[in-house]
Amino acid sequence: MQLALSSADLAFRDEVRHFLDEHLTPDLREAGRKTGGVFTDPPATAKWHKALFEKGWIAPAWPKEHGGPGWTEMERYIFASECAAAHAPLLAPFGTTMCGPVLMKFGTPAQKAFYLPRILSGEDYWCQGYSEPGSGSDLASLQMKAVREGDHYVLNGTKIWTTHAHFANRMFCLVRTSNAGKPQEGITFLLLETKTPGFTVRPIITIAGDHEVNQCFFDNVRVPVENRVGEEGQGWTIAKYLLEFERGAVFAAGLKAKFGAVRRAAGLEASNGAPLSEDQAFMQRLAAIEIELEALMMTEHRLMSRLSQGQNPGAASSMIKAQGSELSQRITELGIEALAFRASTFEPEARKQGSNLDPVTPAHGLVFMPQYLNTRAATIYGGSSEVQRNIMSKLILGI
Repeated sequence: MQLALSSADLAFRDEVRHFLDEHLTPDLREAGRKTGGVFTDPPATAKWHKALFEKGWIAPAWPKEHGGPGWTEMERYIFASECAAAHAPLLAPFGTTMCGPVLMKFGTPAQKAFYLPRILSGEDYWCQGYSEPGSGSDLASLQMKAVREGDHYVLNGTKIWTTHAHFANRMFCLVRTSNAGKPQEGITFLLLETKTPGFTVRPIITIAGDHEVNQCFFDNVRVPVENRVGEEGQGWTIAKYLLEFERGAVFAAGLKAKFGAVRRAAGLEASNGAPLSEDQAFMQRLAAIEIELEALMMTEHRLMSRLSQGQNPGAASSMIKAQGSELSQRITELGIEALAFRASTFEPEARKQGSNLDPVTPAHGLVFMPQYLNTRAATIYGGSSEVQRNIMSKLILGI
C-alpha cells in the first residue's frame, strides 16, 4: 500500500483545488460551514450538484460507462478530503452512492437507462425507506407489507427516520412480500415516486431544531412491478450490498475538518483564565483523538487497496462504520467542552444560509452543539455499533 501521493495524484489534487476555488462560492461555503446535521439541505446542494454534474464529478465512484469520472480510489479520497477542507456542502448519498450502484449491479437495462442519468443530473432526489418503528438495526424484522395485485404491488405500513424524504421525489424501499421461511427471505426491493397517492410525509424535528428526518406513511400505495429491483424476495441480498457502500464511506476526510475546527476553538477559548490550548488535560485528549483519526485514515487506505483490486468492502466496511461514527461522537464532545456553557444556546435560525442574525454562540463553534446532538445517532443509523461488531466477529474473527 503506497501512502505517498504520486505526481499524477498531486496534479489531480491541484486540479480539484482549482475547481473548488472557482466554483465553491461564498454562499456554498457558508452552507457547508453551517451544516449541523449529516447532510446539507437543498437548495444549496442543488447548486453544488449542478456544478459537479457539469464538470462530470458528481458520482466519484461511478465507472465511465455509466457517466462517472472513472477515478481511482486515491483520486476519490483526494476529492473527498479537499471538499471537506474547503467546507463544501455535504451532498446526500442516496442517489449516487447507494441507489446508483445497486441499479448497476441488480437493475434491468431499462431501469439503468431511465434512472442513472436522472441521478447524475439531479433531476431525481432520492431517500431511503429502510427503518421502521421497532425495525431499525434489526432490519430483517421489517413489516411494511407489499401485496401483489396484477402488475402492481400495494404497500401499507410506515418507514421512520427517513432522511430528506420531504425533499425527495423518489424512494428506494424494502418491503415484505412474504412471511414464509426466514424473515430475510420475504423482503423485496422497490423503487417508488413520493407523489404516488397514499404516500405522506410527517416531519420529525430533531433536538437540535433541524428538520432532517421524517416518518413516511403508506396507505394503499401502488407501485408498478416493473419498479422492483431484482427478483421478489431478493431484497435482503440487495440491501446488504447497498449497506456495504453506506457503511464503507470515507469518514476521515470529514472528521479531520471537524477535528480542525475543535483544535482552532482551543486556541480561541479560555479555561481558568488561560488559553484552552494550554490546558494539558484537554490537549492530551485532543492528541489521543488525532492519533485515532490517523489510524482510521490508515484503515480507509487499506479499504481503498481492496477496492482498487476489484473487491467489495465486505466486513471492512463495518470496521470503518464503527470507528468513524464513534470517533465522530468523541470529536463533537470535545467541541462542546471547548465552548463550555456558550455551546448550549438554541439558535437553529442562525445556522440557516443567508441568516442575518447575530448568534450568541461564537462563530467558530456555531455548529458544535447541533453536530454533537446529531452524532448521538451515528452509532445507530446505518447499522448500530453492536451490529457492526457482530459482523466483524463473525466474518473477520470467525467467532
